[in-house]
Amino acid sequence: MKLRVLMILPMLTQALCAQPTEKSDTFPRSYVCQRATHPLNIDGKAEEDDWQKAAWSDLFIDIEGTGKPVPYYETRVKMLWDDHYLYIMAMLKEEDLWATYTTHDAVIYHENDFEVFIDPDGDNHNYYELEINALGTVWDLMLTKPYRDQGIALDSWEIAGLKKGIHLDGTINNPGDKDNGWTIELALPWSVLKEAASDQRPESKDVWRINFSRVQWRIENQDGVYVKKVNPENGKPYPEYNWVWSPQYVIAMHQPETWGYLHFSDAPAGTNNEVFTPDENYETKLFLMTLYSAEHEYKNQKGAFTSQLSELNVTVPKTMDIQKIKIYTTPSLFEISYKTINGETWHVNNEGKLWTTKREL
Repeated sequence: MKLRVLMILPMLTQALCAQPTEKSDTFPRSYVCQRATHPLNIDGKAEEDDWQKAAWSDLFIDIEGTGKPVPYYETRVKMLWDDHYLYIMAMLKEEDLWATYTTHDAVIYHENDFEVFIDPDGDNHNYYELEINALGTVWDLMLTKPYRDQGIALDSWEIAGLKKGIHLDGTINNPGDKDNGWTIELALPWSVLKEAASDQRPESKDVWRINFSRVQWRIENQDGVYVKKVNPENGKPYPEYNWVWSPQYVIAMHQPETWGYLHFSDAPAGTNNEVFTPDENYETKLFLMTLYSAEHEYKNQKGAFTSQLSELNVTVPKTMDIQKIKIYTTPSLFEISYKTINGETWHVNNEGKLWTTKREL
């Protein structure tokens, strides 16, 4: 079978790496994913005891952070796992259930949808995206790297064995009533997710990067049919809202370095008092991404990358040792590294790939 690929432009052209601007946004959100103790029936209702015991996430916020208006509909998720699947349950409040796409791998976000993004090893490359609407229509794809780095969307990649369930609390595509919302239940098999993971499936205390997005359009009733609401000033539909679990600080989901943290635990669903230490290297990785963005900006202006930190116009955090920042460049390539206080060395290259080398003994 010939592999179909897509080249899709980012939703908004801004700095290559957007930074948090509010104190409350300085660290991505995290979720402790506990074990399901019994098989789950994937019907969208989450009636099993394990689902009832699993904790809900924080409510979704605007993609640009807490400085933007609070979403007018509530969205939240919860997760579980076992030896075979990663389970995701999403709750989306909604007064007007609307979906028309029924073709697999349609570009679902052109209508209201729910989206999942997973980067198992946290290196910003080779990650998954799944979009689903209220009819249960799915678009699943793998990204070789973010679009900002000329990444390719492998649109023909499939989550073989995916289980999905949709429960509608209302009537879809009926402007004559008011609905309550919809819930989504997903079971993603490790047999597929292992393709971009270092192991066949995670173990307890492993950490993946994950994020969730809800795309919401303004719609109205036009002759008994939902249509996108048009801005009379330009004759075009109003831009969509983007509500997410962990903020991106820019209207673009393909920025894996600011996705949330998924902590796997062997504890059964509902176990209390599980605390995971935040990523001690997050500040280092985010600063490396700042340098990555600065290098590309410099090249756009000067025609080549620079090995001189002083030419990148960045502020080094007070907690970091400037002497441990190493920059290696050619006119068209670069690699930047930083050795942390615990002996690890973190790297980023011109394609935005993040990785670490082992500690020196």
